Amino acid sequence: MAGPPTRRQLAAMVDHTLLKPEASEADVAALVAEGVDLGVYAVCVSPSMVPFAVAHGGVRVAAVAGFPSGKHLSAIKAQEAAAAVAAGAVEVDMVIDVGAALTGRFDAVRADVAAVRAAAAGAVLKVIVESAVLLALGDERALADVCRAAEDAGADFVKTSTGFHPAGGASVRAVEVMAATVGGRLGVKASGGIRGATDALAMLDAGATRLGLSGTRAVLDGLT
Repeated sequence: MAGPPTRRQLAAMVDHTLLKPEASEADVAALVAEGVDLGVYAVCVSPSMVPFAVAHGGVRVAAVAGFPSGKHLSAIKAQEAAAAVAAGAVEVDMVIDVGAALTGRFDAVRADVAAVRAAAAGAVLKVIVESAVLLALGDERALADVCRAAEDAGADFVKTSTGFHPAGGASVRAVEVMAATVGGRLGVKASGGIRGATDALAMLDAGATRLGLSGTRAVLDGLT
């Protein structure tokens, strides 16, 4: 993209997100309505909210699996993903077992992703790697290795964060490492802690191709 994106172009790269455990059906209805109004790419909701979001129509619906800890059994993540797709979700954002990645068990990470990939056939699969944790407790090599494992298992995107881990969310450096690793073959979603237009544009400059935002309108309003 030559130059900074327009408001419309940026909105079209956003997953407008509501994953708070206290979210109600009314909150999801408001999310969908706002997403349609803003022209976002998709809304991202908890699995139980997928049918409700789909019923409101007008925007793509994404769901999460194994969220937010990633410590679920692979079979459970796969079932959750399959149920979300059956209910109308067209994208699934799954969380890896970060502990497996930090201890170098990348075969386990690969198998975990592959199980969800098989269950969510036909849907876009984004793999949440908790990049802040990997960089804080591991190193850039661990982050790159996780991205390779996700690619090997058939992921369509690698994604920085759940936004729920105390280690933090997206960072420019994490996005740079992830984008360099997947080499344009996969998308890179930056998510977690992006609250202003400056942050969003920095993530795009670093190589992000999708953004996960909860305060989407505020970010878009910050564009000059």
